[in-house]
Amino acid sequence: GDTLTDEAHQMIIPSVPLPAAVLSYAIEAKTRNDEDKLMPSLARIHEEDPTIHYRIDEETKEFLLSGTGQSHVEATVNKLRDTYGVNVELKTPRVPYRETIRGRAKAEGKYIKQTGGKGQYGDAWVEVEPLPRGGGFEFVNNIVGGAIPKNFIPSVEKGVVDSMKKGILAGYPVVDVKLTLFDGKYHTVDSSDMAFQIAGSMGFRKAMEDASPVLLEPVMKMEITIPDECMGDVIGDINARRGKVSGFDSLSGTNIIRALIPMAEILTYAPDLRAITSGRGTFSMDFSHYEELPDHIASKIIEKEHTVTAEAHAGH
Repeated sequence: GDTLTDEAHQMIIPSVPLPAAVLSYAIEAKTRNDEDKLMPSLARIHEEDPTIHYRIDEETKEFLLSGTGQSHVEATVNKLRDTYGVNVELKTPRVPYRETIRGRAKAEGKYIKQTGGKGQYGDAWVEVEPLPRGGGFEFVNNIVGGAIPKNFIPSVEKGVVDSMKKGILAGYPVVDVKLTLFDGKYHTVDSSDMAFQIAGSMGFRKAMEDASPVLLEPVMKMEITIPDECMGDVIGDINARRGKVSGFDSLSGTNIIRALIPMAEILTYAPDLRAITSGRGTFSMDFSHYEELPDHIASKIIEKEHTVTAEAHAGH
């Protein structure tokens, strides 16, 4: 902004920092017409109120609307409806879980298809093992003596990489896995790029089943600023959310708590913290790392995903 001053005492007052958008909701347009008008309407709202943010989550494909708190997001939804004639529904955003393995396993992926004329043939033996957290994916080719011709090795890898986009537990992306291709067979006529892609995918999925697959959840690094007298309640609440306090700073009646809390437990943290601190608590958060989900929570998520998938298939 501009600063008006006396010419003899020129100064610029620093602009007031905008409050952070700490609460995100997934929003869903109710009709096709609403969908068409959603982006341009939000662009206009953002011009008037830069603390409202919106984006499409690349992984979950959800449209996310973020604001400084629940009432802020709700006011934006009302404005969309009343000023721009756009009707949307608010939903809790999906958590981007991941899948990985705890153990090692070997498996054969064998794809044979005999029809009239040219068939399909691909046979790949693979071994999977876990990589450290953040290790991504590693493909090792240990084929010797031409058991699989060189030109089909990338086909096996492509089949595995494509298969990793949807894991075997609940359809989440697979991470932190090393896969070694160590044996296989081919057919001089029937083997093809596609046959070895399918063989690679089959081998990977079978091996993953036998390698103690697990779900991982994103954990957020949080800084929570609160008055002294709320300390006990806020720490109790962090523990109830499966969080771990990692440090404190104290500053004349105010405390800053540093904590690591699973993302799934803080999707509605802004209104909850406001309630605990009578509106005097603030927080900021960043992604920290992925870690294994406790079994009892993982099994609920897997069950829920299977139900959603079954319902989607039944609807077609």
